[in-house]
Amino acid sequence: MGNAVGIIEVFGLVTAFMACDAGCKAANVTVEAFDRNKPANADSLPVPLIVTVKFRGSVVDVRAAVEAAQEAANQISGVITTHVIAAPDPAVEKMLALSGLDKN
Repeated sequence: MGNAVGIIEVFGLVTAFMACDAGCKAANVTVEAFDRNKPANADSLPVPLIVTVKFRGSVVDVRAAVEAAQEAANQISGVITTHVIAAPDPAVEKMLALSGLDKN
């Protein structure tokens, strides 16, 4: 069984970097590859790109990282959603490594 995972979806890459930085400074976590999504209604969003930041570590550290990331992201363009998975299933573990940032 792997470490807990914390997921935060934000508007824009700059917000993702700021959220990631805040989360890493707040807790003893590592970061999985960012992921991106440009939804069909992108033109109606505050920023037309959704980026997912994934933190890994103990449940306590991941929760602290997500909270700090959320606070930082809300000061820029906002948060779409957050979630902490205490003990990801092995099938979920495989999906965590996927990233849309390396695709056109």
